[in-house]
Amino acid sequence: MKNLPLGALRAFEAAARTGSFRAAGEELGISPSAVSHAIRKLEDLIGVVLFEREGRTVRLNPGGEALLRHVSTAFAELRHGLETVGSRSGNLLRLHCAPSMAAQWLMPRLTRLLAEQSGLEVRLSAGAAYPRFQNDEFDADICYGPPRQEGLIVLPLGEETVTPLCTPEVAARIKTPEDLYQFALIESEHKRVRWNAWFAANGIEPPSPRGSRFDRSFMAIAAAVDGMGVALESTRLAEREFERGDLVAPLAGIAKDVTYIGHYLVFSPQAKRRQAVRMFATWLARELNLPAFSF
Repeated sequence: MKNLPLGALRAFEAAARTGSFRAAGEELGISPSAVSHAIRKLEDLIGVVLFEREGRTVRLNPGGEALLRHVSTAFAELRHGLETVGSRSGNLLRLHCAPSMAAQWLMPRLTRLLAEQSGLEVRLSAGAAYPRFQNDEFDADICYGPPRQEGLIVLPLGEETVTPLCTPEVAARIKTPEDLYQFALIESEHKRVRWNAWFAANGIEPPSPRGSRFDRSFMAIAAAVDGMGVALESTRLAEREFERGDLVAPLAGIAKDVTYIGHYLVFSPQAKRRQAVRMFATWLARELNLPAFSF
């Protein structure tokens, strides 16, 4: 411990996590040979070989796997300690969010979030890919649909209502679900609840596909506002458009809506101790009228 090789341990952790000296070098900003040299130095120091090397492929042996568990925990504890004493870093939230949730729901609330959670700083990135929390790039994610990675803390963000949405002018001509047959039906290609499911829930046959198709809900909502047809979307994502009167739900109380849990707050077990994550989770539950999260 007197001569703890922190740089060598960082190289070991990165190589073990990525399974590649090259990937570890790119992450740390050093060459693959420098990673290899640092790990050799660590192996010589502790007197144990940590990797099985086969050409350019490296794989942890049992000793390396045991050390990785301790090193990963130690780095997480070290970062937590630095965040605890450094208020600036402790209050920084690096957040990833599904694109439509970010654009339609979160962005209009950022000013209120920062006002209510004093000292919180937010770095927001939107994308459809699920972050894996392996490179410490993000603290938390609001994802669409359950995450695919195991071992994460997953908090459902309540039910959303999916219903036909259109301009008031179009709505004036829609009195029954069958009236939708005469309009272009805007399709969100990656939506978990689509038109066929909505018509099935209402016990009627869906019409043949017609109308524009989009791969993001915020584009489908914008198309409906522009009068391009009727969108099947979450009322949560269209809150602003409802408040402004740009969109209405013509079949509310007439047809059967579809409800489902669309979004989840996700973070690693290590991140749950971070002040910024806890501040955001507290605010998020209150904003969505959900019980306070327990994690």
